[in-house]
Amino acid sequence: MSLVKNTATIGGLTLASRVLGFVRDQLMAHFVGAGFANDAFLVAWRLPNLFRALFAEGAFSAAFVPMFNRVVGQAETEGREGLPEGLRFAENVLSVLLPFLAVFTTLIMAFPRPIVWLITFGFKEGGGPAKFDLAVHLTQLTFPYLALISLVSLLGGIMNSLNRFWVNAAAPVLLNICMIVALLFFRGNNAIDIAHTQALAVTISGVAQLLWLILAARSAGVRLRLKRPTLNPEVKKLLSVIWPAAIGAGAVQFNLLVITMLAAGFLGQGAVSYIYYADRLNQLPLALVGIGVGTAILPVISRQIGQGDEKAAIVTQNRAIELSLLLTLPATAGLMIGSTTLIRALFQTGAFTAHDTQASAAVLTAFSCGLPAYILIKVFTPGFYARADTRTPVRIAMTEMACNMALNLFFVFGTNLSYVGLAISGASCAWINVGLLYWVLHRRGHFSIDAQLKRRAIRLALAALAMAALLLWLDPLCAARAGGSLGARIVALLLLIVPAGVCYFGCAFLFGAFDWRETKALLRRRRA
Repeated sequence: MSLVKNTATIGGLTLASRVLGFVRDQLMAHFVGAGFANDAFLVAWRLPNLFRALFAEGAFSAAFVPMFNRVVGQAETEGREGLPEGLRFAENVLSVLLPFLAVFTTLIMAFPRPIVWLITFGFKEGGGPAKFDLAVHLTQLTFPYLALISLVSLLGGIMNSLNRFWVNAAAPVLLNICMIVALLFFRGNNAIDIAHTQALAVTISGVAQLLWLILAARSAGVRLRLKRPTLNPEVKKLLSVIWPAAIGAGAVQFNLLVITMLAAGFLGQGAVSYIYYADRLNQLPLALVGIGVGTAILPVISRQIGQGDEKAAIVTQNRAIELSLLLTLPATAGLMIGSTTLIRALFQTGAFTAHDTQASAAVLTAFSCGLPAYILIKVFTPGFYARADTRTPVRIAMTEMACNMALNLFFVFGTNLSYVGLAISGASCAWINVGLLYWVLHRRGHFSIDAQLKRRAIRLALAALAMAALLLWLDPLCAARAGGSLGARIVALLLLIVPAGVCYFGCAFLFGAFDWRETKALLRRRRA
């Protein structure tokens, strides 16, 4: 019940954020399209997002939350109050984190050109020096977001540990609100002005998110004091695991960075934008399901393992995979079959052309092949982090990144698949990552697939196949409406999504992929 409730809380707020994100992306597509200014802005935004995923959200979720819970639990076991001890640990972490962020952010803002060149190769095949200079300037505007969101992640980790998942999950809503307001009221007169406005809005949103977390933390009785940097044994231990945790959690971001580098440097104008718009749709179920389930189970299995109950931890992961597959398989089928209709209905307007739609849809189809793998990575990795093992996911992530680099180079320079090949590479390597994570956990006796998961996974797959067959018939009927007025676009999306959803969940129920009695029991417990 706790897993479903917390996943629903995180997923619901993430959905609200993603809906606003789509509004933002629609406005960007309408006013800027998929060309010069948008490519430059997306590159500038990729840098703070990369470091945020590596050192802020990814590393703190993987390393800080289990350690915070262990400090609290140990204090309570010894008869002391747990939360004050946990906050003392958090203050020591903050004392080291804040100076590092200040120095690192200042250096990147002062010398951005080498970093931007490294991830774009100077836009060799599409835009040249003018686009490169614009990306450099926009990077200077967006990079303070890294320091701000890192502090947000520290406070958010504490809130998650206190089971106030909604506080941290609500913060990204402010990012999208700031960017939408900037687009509607302060966008300027041309595409370059809009890119500048959006870059400033990113940093302003970081300030807003930090203020939100500070106020929410204070209402929960959490007040962190600034103090002289203290490298005590607990902080040293955190630092020893945070680097491998950052790399392990950031494997997907590394792969996206490599894709951005090759697209910006060698695949011409618009390639970065095509990948971005496709990835935005592909990331929606990943954010709603994968991040929600992964965030919810980490504190749970950390406590179970800390209590010596390995069997309960394995059961928790089995149920998490079951829940993930229930929600992921229909999303995968929908994105693969309805990619063109979805992109056309959501983005094809103004400066975003029919050619942009076809290119983005081809990338989305390739990306979505790996969607279940991306989500299963989020479910499997807590099995390592909860046991204080951050090194194994790093080794696996490094293997994935090496395979990804080799496949990317092959698809870009050895085939004619261009940016679609980059998406195929990313999806393929995600499955390699999942296979290795499962193999290691199983070999160590830390995970095994139980009979219920085997039975229900097969039945969920059959329900997804039934839904896919319906989508193959529905998609051509909806595609023609998807490029019309706003009302016609909404009707097209509803005609595509609603019958498909009814078909999938109806078949899943008929095939016995989930038990209605369990659902009713869950609802009774929640009402009670």
